[in-house]
Amino acid sequence: MTRPARLAALLAVAAVVGACALPSGRTPIRDAGPLELQGRCSQTEMDGFREDARLLVSRGSVQALEWDIQVGRRGSCRFRLADFRQVRSRPHIELQALDRSGCKLLVYQDPRRVTLGHAGCAARCTGGVHDEAWPVMFDPRTGGCADLNR
Repeated sequence: MTRPARLAALLAVAAVVGACALPSGRTPIRDAGPLELQGRCSQTEMDGFREDARLLVSRGSVQALEWDIQVGRRGSCRFRLADFRQVRSRPHIELQALDRSGCKLLVYQDPRRVTLGHAGCAARCTGGVHDEAWPVMFDPRTGGCADLNR
């Protein structure tokens, strides 16, 4: 490799590494304490995606959870609290399936929304739609569906 080519490669690497070190300007989300939510989100999109979720959390402990997702006519997912055990409450809530399938439900909060998502839960979905079954997001102030446009 010629000296100018080595210099150019070195400068490119330095630029990439230097850009990684730049602060984003955003401050980390502060821990607001144990999660509290009385959530109910039921909505249908124009493409046929439908979600109906009820989530009750008191002092970081999930008291009630019912979550149904319909991905058009192709398939659905269903989650019930009775099928899970809560294993973590901070910094996010984590529930693991009692059947040891590896299915997890995760609840986390940022200032604008509380998100309920799933991971490793293909067995709880029909039609192979587990990777298209998006998380449900609640407005932490009202408990209703989060407005994703704000």
